[in-house]
Amino acid sequence: MFSDGELATLSIAGRQAAFAEIMRRYREPVFRLARGVVGETDEALDLVQETFVAAHQALPRYDPQRAMKAWLSTIAINKCRDWARRRAVRRLFSLAAPLDGRTDMVADDRVPIDDAAADRQELDRVTRAIATLPMTLREPLVLRTIEGLTQAETAGILGISQKAVETRLYRARARLLEKLNAKPRVGDLSRVR
Repeated sequence: MFSDGELATLSIAGRQAAFAEIMRRYREPVFRLARGVVGETDEALDLVQETFVAAHQALPRYDPQRAMKAWLSTIAINKCRDWARRRAVRRLFSLAAPLDGRTDMVADDRVPIDDAAADRQELDRVTRAIATLPMTLREPLVLRTIEGLTQAETAGILGISQKAVETRLYRARARLLEKLNAKPRVGDLSRVR
């Protein structure tokens, strides 16, 4: 079995099977990270593809002394940030453009509910709640809690101190708990999607 560094070297040399092995090893963690950050399965799948395309192009700059998972997580976080910026711009333009009374052009952001799977519903509820957190809280929460990276790895990926990771993680968990325990009040349309 090849190490990640050896696979990177073989991939740079043109061995497609080597990069396929890197993708096989890390596609699930990259997907979980992207889904945790953006909160949408379809978008996360697209971001996984974008992450691996970018990683393939950046392989010559990969440092074999660094963990491949941390390196790929950095790329994935950057792709998620790009996605969030594009989405904010699209949202801004969609609010500015008149709909001419056409409601068929408005996207339905609701996640379909599978009545047969209570666990799946709860996972979706938590995922949606995580997606509403500010990016500065969402990223450390996903990296530490979902991906299981160390505090030092998380700090390195996000470019912040370990103490900042600890603080943001504490705040993210507190806000998440608030969101999950909050019940919409009658007449409170700000909580309804």
